[in-house]
Amino acid sequence: MSAQMRIAVAGAGLIGRRHIELIAASKDCVLSGIADPSPAAKDYARSHGVPWHVDHRALLEQVKPDGLIIASPNTLHLPMAIDCAEAGVPALIEKPVTETVATAQRLCAAIKRTGVPMLVGHHRRHNPIIKAAREAVATGKLGQLTAVVGLWLLKKPDDYFDAAWRREAGGGPLLINLIHDIDNLRFICGEITEVQALTSNKMRGFAVEDTAALLLRFASGALGTVTVSDATPAPWSWELSSGENAAYPKQDQPCYIFSGTSGSLSVPNMELWSYAQQRGWYAPLSRKTVAPPAFDPLVEQLRHFCAVIAGREQALITAEDAMGTLAVVEAVSEAARTGQTISPRRIMEQAA
Repeated sequence: MSAQMRIAVAGAGLIGRRHIELIAASKDCVLSGIADPSPAAKDYARSHGVPWHVDHRALLEQVKPDGLIIASPNTLHLPMAIDCAEAGVPALIEKPVTETVATAQRLCAAIKRTGVPMLVGHHRRHNPIIKAAREAVATGKLGQLTAVVGLWLLKKPDDYFDAAWRREAGGGPLLINLIHDIDNLRFICGEITEVQALTSNKMRGFAVEDTAALLLRFASGALGTVTVSDATPAPWSWELSSGENAAYPKQDQPCYIFSGTSGSLSVPNMELWSYAQQRGWYAPLSRKTVAPPAFDPLVEQLRHFCAVIAGREQALITAEDAMGTLAVVEAVSEAARTGQTISPRRIMEQAA
């Protein structure tokens, strides 16, 4: 049996500690150190019997881990990942890959120059439901994809906004939450080439949006709509529909619909609708459930990270791929601000 990978974690906040729990339960790796300047992180590292460092650079130099999970604030993703590249240490970077497309391009250049593999933590790509939806589209089970519907509707509790940054531009559902759904749609349906968007802050009156409506064009020619609001009691969001995170009460409702010329698939309840024989609106529709095996995508992501470090697998989502998701989110913000149709590719070209 091969030796376990020595994985360190930078950032011992909520998601960082979740990664640490997964490492402790894994047969593929062991925790080798924690970098986080807070006194609480020092005590946490001591409780796990691993070295603690204020700075990730000291951790890279002294611990020399096989890989580093970057679970720090977004502003630190770029410098930490570049330091990993320079030190020859593969990294799993929590989403978003960096703050902006421009900074993501700097990271991609460093990765290309050093050849050090990097994996970005859009962990939902590892979910068997998302993989099954992608397979249904890619293999033509739905025929030619025509229309996509995405919903992210729920109500955040009032005390969520006690943190001032969540009431300001950049702290709303577009940049904090929608990035997950955009990545899911790109992974399942292919590239998004054009974006139109409207936003509203009418419900709370904060500087940041509480509601948005998106219109998307995919490279395949399919069109999509996405409706987003964090101000309404509703069951139609990945958080509440998928059951992926036990902290949210699971609802038996879809949050995505993928429609093609031969059938339609609702996700994550995975109901496939099609005609058995005769086609047309007078004919009865048949419904069957596609049931992929269930497993924790974060567990699979960690296993995959160890395999990427060992050179057994290629990264499911690279920094360059994750930059594509970030470009769509930036295009949404610009489209809402200007009222124009925005190309994510143009966002990347302008940032170069």
